[in-house]
Amino acid sequence: MPTSQWRLRKVRPAVQAPLAVFGAGDVGAAVAHALCRRGEAVLLIESAQPTSPRRGMCWVDAVFDGSAELAGVRAQRVACPQEAAALLAQRRAVALAVDPDVAFWLQALGVDIVVDARLRKHAGTQPDLRQLGAGAVGIGPGYCAGYNADVVVESAWGDDLGRVIALGPTRDLAGEPRPILGAGRERLVYAPAAGVFTSARRIGDAVQAGDAVAAIVPADAQPIPVHAPLTGVLRGLTRPGVTVPLRAKVVEVDPRGDPALCFGLGERPQRIAQGVLDAVDLLRARLAPPPSVHAAHGGALPPHALDIRGMA
Repeated sequence: MPTSQWRLRKVRPAVQAPLAVFGAGDVGAAVAHALCRRGEAVLLIESAQPTSPRRGMCWVDAVFDGSAELAGVRAQRVACPQEAAALLAQRRAVALAVDPDVAFWLQALGVDIVVDARLRKHAGTQPDLRQLGAGAVGIGPGYCAGYNADVVVESAWGDDLGRVIALGPTRDLAGEPRPILGAGRERLVYAPAAGVFTSARRIGDAVQAGDAVAAIVPADAQPIPVHAPLTGVLRGLTRPGVTVPLRAKVVEVDPRGDPALCFGLGERPQRIAQGVLDAVDLLRARLAPPPSVHAAHGGALPPHALDIRGMA
């Protein structure tokens, strides 16, 4: 369908407006998974070259393969809002849009709440999500409720992990990764140069410390080998063929040595996802019209109800 025709109307696949989640990495996947499980229509948005290494715990492979399953829920790549609307109407899968015209897709699908689950922890600033929808949820460092999001969710390990903050910021980026059998940042490998990531290994493969598990191929330069930092199994391995920037996280070795721990939903992403569910409930309550207005019109919204939503 031509773009001009799409601009004439919004596609609403269900009574409840869809939500959009940015980022198909382990946190974004857990958020979208939780929302889909409870019956929400979810549009997942990802770039064409995602570097997320925990591919057994997220949906980035669907960017390349067309679909992927995670803990019983499927993410399906869609090419246009009409295809997304048809998929979301079934409430059985997450619709994945790759490098879309974000504003156009959100408007066409009638998305009312957006969630940024990319956790761009080292970004200088985060975008003002409030420009994208009636409700906006920011996750992690750089987001502040009332400034660049309507509500925010804490992403740092600790008692506050997953806490919904209705006014004020999340914690600043600090500290080291949570240790696993005493191994913190030392279990991770970061790209020594920008280039194309290559590997013949798979998620869950057993490795020994020092094994060559991948390589970075810079433009007009020789491949740079990437070695396993310790003995264990590959929990993280960026998709081969993806172009990675300097210092991108590309490999993670789990010293526990159990391949089963490299797949499924992680503890931290699930706790963040629960916080997002609570945040969405809070925003839905804010966006809902007063009961007296709704009841007075027999369940239908009067024309001025849009003004009430806007002032919520």
